[in-house]
Formats: sequence, structure tokens, C-alpha cells
Amino acid sequence: MTVPTPTTNAPHPAAPVSLAPPPRRSGKRTRRVRGIIFLKDVAVLALTAFGGPQAHLAMFFRLLVDKRRYISAAELLELQALCALLPGPTSTQTITVIGFRLGGPNLAYLTLLVWVAPAAALMTLAGLTLSHLDPARVAALVQFVQPVAVGFVAFSAYRIAEKVIHTKTAVGLMVAAAMLAYFFQLPWMLPLLLLAGGAVTTVRYRKHTIVQEKKPLRVEWANFVLWLGILVGAAVLGHYTRLLPVRLFENFYRNGSLVFGGGQVLAPLLYAEFVEFKHYLTGPEFLSGLGLVQALPGPNFSFAAYIGALAMRPAGGTGMQVVGALVGTVGIFLPGTLLIFFVIRFWDRLRQYRVVQASLEGINAVSAGLVCAATFLLYHPLPDRLLALPFHLGPIDTLPLNPLLVGTTFLLLLWEKVPGVVIIGLALLAGALLS
Repeated sequence: MTVPTPTTNAPHPAAPVSLAPPPRRSGKRTRRVRGIIFLKDVAVLALTAFGGPQAHLAMFFRLLVDKRRYISAAELLELQALCALLPGPTSTQTITVIGFRLGGPNLAYLTLLVWVAPAAALMTLAGLTLSHLDPARVAALVQFVQPVAVGFVAFSAYRIAEKVIHTKTAVGLMVAAAMLAYFFQLPWMLPLLLLAGGAVTTVRYRKHTIVQEKKPLRVEWANFVLWLGILVGAAVLGHYTRLLPVRLFENFYRNGSLVFGGGQVLAPLLYAEFVEFKHYLTGPEFLSGLGLVQALPGPNFSFAAYIGALAMRPAGGTGMQVVGALVGTVGIFLPGTLLIFFVIRFWDRLRQYRVVQASLEGINAVSAGLVCAATFLLYHPLPDRLLALPFHLGPIDTLPLNPLLVGTTFLLLLWEKVPGVVIIGLALLAGALLS
């Protein structure tokens, strides 16, 4: 009997995916209800997505892909990779573009507001009550959330690899990307790996089906022109008016336009500008806020609200500090939003070309490798904790707590019976009881 030999390196055929806003086929009421449900899910994520952009991706995968099926796993990775190639907060851009995909610009802007508002409000409150804030107390409250977040990332790496890795080439790219991202933690490494992965699989573009009736590629420049106009206009206006809110906006907008790699890369830039150069806040104040934002759910870029509130102290009054927080929040998030809105409007037509379709296999494989690397990178900084056993197993009377929490979280997610919100809630409750 002859056993057919499987082809190991042929690209896995995938159905074409559209990232443009959906056509208006369903009724207005149906679209509104679906948008409200999506915004509720975004609010849940904004309140429970701890751990930075890698953990955010894991939460997006579990809620938006596995549970709600708003988009597919391949779409989510494609969007995340596209956002990672642009400056700005990657997880914020990703969830905003998902809103754009489901309901157009209006839902996208509401998604951005719901996702950013909780973290920005908490960081504003931290700036207003700095003298009464105890960072050690906050750290104790979330001490068990951090290893649980690593468990989410590990599970996300497993599920993503399961769905998008289909060839030996993809396996090789995933492993190589994970190793390079782990050993070379540089801001430009992530976009470089994504581009390199796409270039590797581009050579097999002839194996992809030709789209016979391509829609013409049309680039709408409005958002790019607006991004550039605000960048130049804020600099000129700040120089001539010398108004502190205007200058703060320019500072945050410029940093948000230039930073790749997320909040970890943004922090040293903000420290150099606002602490060392302009002396708007002290080093200890900066570090207290940085530690707090790492312990809160939502985007790490909300740190700008804290800095903005403290920078406006010379203007006097709580009202001016709130203005500073709003200026910081808008300034840091606006450029990345404008840039992703510029790109997403022509990306759907650009990906019709076989070269672009072939590159997505490599980009998705690299994305999976980056999530694998993030699992270990997020685990290493966790403080060592030991769990005392009520009995002795020979010389063993304690067990390492962090691996137990990571492994238990992974198994609970694999079981698919316990919602992620419940797991996070239990971790917070344990921190509150034991702190």
C-alpha cells in the first residue's frame, strides 16, 4: 500500500481576509447592538489586561478571537504585526483597528476612548494624590497578577502557534525570532524581525492564487497630512506662545510619533526630557509612577497622564493638573492613532497582491515567536516567592510559587471552563488578603 508523502513546506492556504469596515448589509439596530457588546468587551479588557502589550495580545486572543470570534487568529496577528511596524502604542493601535474593522471610524474612536480611559484616569488620580500614594501597597496588591499574566502569555503563544504555524519554514522563523528577541532586547529588533520574516516567505509568492479582479490601490492621505500638520503646528505654536499646556502637548506628541517598542522604550525618553532636561518632576516621582503603571491594567502609555498632571503643578490648582493629564494623554495616543488610520485604509487593497500575501506567512510566524520570547522575558523579572508545604517531601518543604501560578493559569485556560476575568479577580483577591 502506498502512503502519500505530505508536503511540509507548501504554504497553508488561507481564506482571504478583509480588514476594511464591513459593508452595511445588516440593520442599523443590529450594528448598534454588536458595537455595544464589543465596547463592553473592550471595557472588560481595559480593567483586566495586566502585563503590558504581550499580555494584552494574549487577552485579546482569548476574548476577541476564541470567545467572541470578532476576528480570526490570523487577522489578529496580522493587525498586531502591522501596528508593530508603526510608532505608537501597539496594543492600543491593535484594539482600535479591530473596532475600525467591526464598525468603521466611529466605533474605532469609541474603542480607543473606552480602552484608554480607565488607566488614564487612575494615573491622573495618582498624579493628584502622589503624597498619599504607597507604591509598595499597590505592588503587594498585584503580586499574584504578574505571574498569572505570564500564564496568559504562555497560553497565547501555544494557541497562536497552533493556528498559524503550518510549514517547516514557519517553525524555523518562529524559533529564530523567539531566540533573537530574547537575547537582543533592542527597540528596533521587533520591526526588523517582522520585515525579515516577511521577506523570507515572499520568495514563494508564485504559489499563491492570483486575484483576477484587483481593486485599484488608492491611498487616502488625510490622516497622514493631519499627523504631520499637528507635529509641525504644535512645535511652532509652542515656540511662539510659550504656553505650558501647548509645550507639553508638543513634547508628548513628538515622543508618541517617534517611539517604537511600547512603554518600555518610551520610559527612558520621557525620563530624559521631563526629569533630566526640564525638571518637571523628580527622579523618585518618576519611578513611583513608572512602577504604578506597570501594576495597572490597560496601556502603559497612560503614564503620560501622570507626568502631565505633575508637570502642570507650577500653573497652580487641581484643575490645571487635570488639564495637564488630558494634554499628556491626548498627545501620546493621538499620533499612533492617526498613523494606523492612515495605513489601514489602503492595507486591505495592498494585501491583494501575491507578494504581500506570501509575506504574511513569515510575519505571522515571527509574531508567534515574539509571543514565545515574551513569556520568558516577562517571567524573569518576577521576584522569587516560595510556598511553604504543610508536610515534608523528604528534604523539600517549599515549592516555587511563580511556576505554580503560571502553570495553573495555563491549565485553567486550556480547560476553557474558567473565564479570564475570574482568574485575574482571584489573583487580585489573594494579593489583597495576603498584603
